[in-house]
Amino acid sequence: MAAAAAVSGEALTAFLLRLADDHLIIGHRLSEWCGHAPMLEEDLAMPNMALDLIGQARTLYQYAGEVEGKGRDEDQIAYVRRERDYVNCLMAERENGDFAHTMLRQLHFAAFMQPLWQGMLSSRDERLAGIAAKAEKEVAYHIRHAGEWVVRLGDGTEESTRRMKAAVEALAPYVDELFESDAVTKAMAEAGIAPDPATLRPAFDAIVGPIFAEAGLAWVETQHGQTGGRQGRHGEALGFLLAELQHMQRTYPGMIW
Repeated sequence: MAAAAAVSGEALTAFLLRLADDHLIIGHRLSEWCGHAPMLEEDLAMPNMALDLIGQARTLYQYAGEVEGKGRDEDQIAYVRRERDYVNCLMAERENGDFAHTMLRQLHFAAFMQPLWQGMLSSRDERLAGIAAKAEKEVAYHIRHAGEWVVRLGDGTEESTRRMKAAVEALAPYVDELFESDAVTKAMAEAGIAPDPATLRPAFDAIVGPIFAEAGLAWVETQHGQTGGRQGRHGEALGFLLAELQHMQRTYPGMIW
């Protein structure tokens, strides 16, 4: 942990939990499509993307447990916390809705994570730099896959276009939260551990903008964005998700992931 002396363990743990919770929750959402995707190829592709995300979550939880120093492993952190202890962004917990909504949600999240992972390739924290090196390759595929579907549906039939435009409108209030900056993110940036999310919006726009243009979609501006996920304030959808996600661990405590 090369950057341990540069930041407090509390701040680094908080940052790692945010990343891990984002990936676990959105990974679980994608896994809900298994057996329900609109075609066989997607029934394979979406669970594979979910495995990428949950695998990233696992490595981050492992590291967070070590930094925290309270003896918790990844299973305990992932599966036995209460809802208010989760600090994922609100977009990650959004219900899947239809296929258009899921693909656009995945594009938004991946377009945010790609510049964040790329910024961490040169992190002073060698452990995080190693995680980023693997994750950056995986998220590039997620952008390509989700982006192709956004174009296909946005520039498709009248019905698919209607659904994709509805997804753009529904998800617009959740985008700005991705780029929020606070004491934790600033501490990471000052220590050279990770870029401040507030600096990543241009890179996000550079990814999403051309895809929207090809799909014939217009960006929806919102004056009242949704926020609070980083402070543990969530919508009711997360409670239902956690009831399913945590069922086995709470029923049979101590199970191994």
